[in-house]
Amino acid sequence: MLPTLTYLETLARRAGDILREGYNKDHKVDYKGVIDLVTEVDHQSEAFLLGEVRRDFPSHHIFSEESGVIEGNNDHIWYIDPLDGTVNYAHHVPIFSVSIAYASHGTVSLGAVYDPMRGEMFLAERGKGAWLNGRPLKVSAVTDLQKSLLVTGFPYDAWNTEQDNFANFVKFAKMTQGVRRLGSAALDLCYVAAGRFDGFWELALKPWDVAAGGLICEEAGGRVTNVRGEADYISPPQSVVAAAPGIHARMLDVLRS
Repeated sequence: MLPTLTYLETLARRAGDILREGYNKDHKVDYKGVIDLVTEVDHQSEAFLLGEVRRDFPSHHIFSEESGVIEGNNDHIWYIDPLDGTVNYAHHVPIFSVSIAYASHGTVSLGAVYDPMRGEMFLAERGKGAWLNGRPLKVSAVTDLQKSLLVTGFPYDAWNTEQDNFANFVKFAKMTQGVRRLGSAALDLCYVAAGRFDGFWELALKPWDVAAGGLICEEAGGRVTNVRGEADYISPPQSVVAAAPGIHARMLDVLRS
C-alpha cells in the first residue's frame, strides 16, 4: 500500500486541529537557537503525524523538523513540518501551517499544506495539478518584475552569516511593487501557486520547509529551482526560487548579481 493525496489531506487536517486548539493558550517555549523556537504544540502535532505515518508505513524514511531523521527505506521518504511558522504561533500571529510531503524513488509526488486558521487546504499530486479547497491553482501571468509582489524569509542566524538575505531584500524592494515576509515558507510557496505572490526566494531552508509547497507551486505552473537555477531544491545546501515563469529567470539574475 502506498499513501494517497486523501491520506495526506486527512493527516494535515487533524494536525491542524491540534494547532488551532492550542493557538490561544499560553505556550511553553523552548529554544533550539537564539531565535529558533519550538513550542509544546509543535511536539504534539509532530507526535500525532509521526505516530500515524509510522503505524501505516513502518518501513518508510522520514525527515521531520523536531525529530530529525527516522531511518527507513529511501525509496519512500516523508517530509514533515508539524508547525511551519512557530515564531508566529508563539506570538499569537495567525500565519502558520502544517506541511506534509511524500517522495517516491527520489521524486516528491504528493504534497499538502494546511492553514488551520483560514481553513485553506493546498494540495498537489505530481502530474495531476494543484488545488486550494478543491479549486485548481494557477500562478500569475506577470512578466515584468516591476509589476510583481514578492515574498521572502530570513535565516535564524541572520546576524552572523553572509547569506543574511538583507541585501537581496533591499534590491528586490526597489525593483518591484513590494516584498513581504509572512514567516511560513510553506505558505509562501502556496501563495505563489495561488497567484497571491508572484515570486518567493529564500537562501537557507530545510527539506520539510519546501517539499510540499514546492510541488504545489510546480503543479500550479510555477518554476521552482534553487538559487543556482537547478531543479533540485530539496538537497543541501538548501535554497529556493519559486515564481511565475515570466519573472523566474529575472529573479535568478538579481540574486546572482
